[in-house]
Amino acid sequence: MKNIFNNTQIAFSLKSDTELDRAYFLFKLIDNQPLVKIGTAVTNFALKANLPVEGLIRATVFDHFCGGVNEDDCIHVVDKMYKKRVSSVLDYSVEGKEEEEQFDTVLEKTLKLIDFAKEKEAIPFAVFKPSGFGRISLFQAVGDGQKLNAKEMDEWNSVVTRFDKVCKTSFDNDVALLIDSEESWMQEAVDNLIEDMMRKYNKIKPIVFNTLQMYRWDRLDYLKGLHEKAKKDNFFIGIKLVRGAYMEKENERAIELGYLSPICNSKEATDKNYNAALKYMVDNIDSMSVFAGTHNELSTYYLMNLMEKKGIKSNDYRIWFGQLYGMSDTISFNLAAKGYNIAKYLPFGPVKDVMPYLIRRAEENTSVAGQTSRELSMIKAERNRRKEK
Repeated sequence: MKNIFNNTQIAFSLKSDTELDRAYFLFKLIDNQPLVKIGTAVTNFALKANLPVEGLIRATVFDHFCGGVNEDDCIHVVDKMYKKRVSSVLDYSVEGKEEEEQFDTVLEKTLKLIDFAKEKEAIPFAVFKPSGFGRISLFQAVGDGQKLNAKEMDEWNSVVTRFDKVCKTSFDNDVALLIDSEESWMQEAVDNLIEDMMRKYNKIKPIVFNTLQMYRWDRLDYLKGLHEKAKKDNFFIGIKLVRGAYMEKENERAIELGYLSPICNSKEATDKNYNAALKYMVDNIDSMSVFAGTHNELSTYYLMNLMEKKGIKSNDYRIWFGQLYGMSDTISFNLAAKGYNIAKYLPFGPVKDVMPYLIRRAEENTSVAGQTSRELSMIKAERNRRKEK
């Protein structure tokens, strides 16, 4: 297939020269692993000490990777990208909360996001993270089959109620709902709960989407097993496929506790696993919908080729490509220009609360071979193109 991802004019058409320079500066920093570690430590210290650094963070890394501090703040970004046929998924990216009141706040935010999506064609999905609805240790206890005490049982019932309320609201408003993945030790409870939601709300078409991290060697078998359940119980499957976000943490925990790591033993194995899941879903697209979350050009071409071989139109509503805001614009905007369904994850939230997400983004970029250098080379190519005009 012809290379379409080197067109930097299309990819960066929405960026001013100043924004392009900022992107180059940020990715140069991210490309330096020691600097990322130092910057992370300094930023955490400054925020905890209430030093006046939020303005600087907002003007640099925050505005590059986030849409704003609240939903309304994001709308100008949403509208601007949609002019180029790139949709948005508003992602309330506040992590690490532990209190019931905080979980209820995330619930209300998610319900508001569904309202936004219902009213705005440019926002085709709502999204939430399971740990935003309940304690990680509680999910782990349920997944491990531990007996819950009365207080924990009340907590778990509240988690189930939050899931059901959001899924029902999505169903009632015909808005697809992406549910993000978590660490493996809490994911089993999440999977079981999402399967229950699929049985309930995916009878007509995929509304509820689970997320599979394909760096886990067991996820392809899980997908096939879910398909058998869907055929038996007569429901549609919605899946967001990603490679994964917690590799170091997963491997370290497996070593510490002495069990087999759930992570594939090489990047090549992960890539093979990811592409196998794409093929399985496209082969069964009549009963499934896939949101292919990837910054990998080869996997993107692979899915495009699968669609072409099956005679599936580029804008078929059952197949979406997704990338994170601030990254892989060469993929997102060039695919959109060819008529494919594209959605950018657009994180938002108070600057201080979103910092754990931004730090994770920076650390992931330093650990993914070639990702940052690819971003830099494309940004540099566009800067040179503009200078030569």
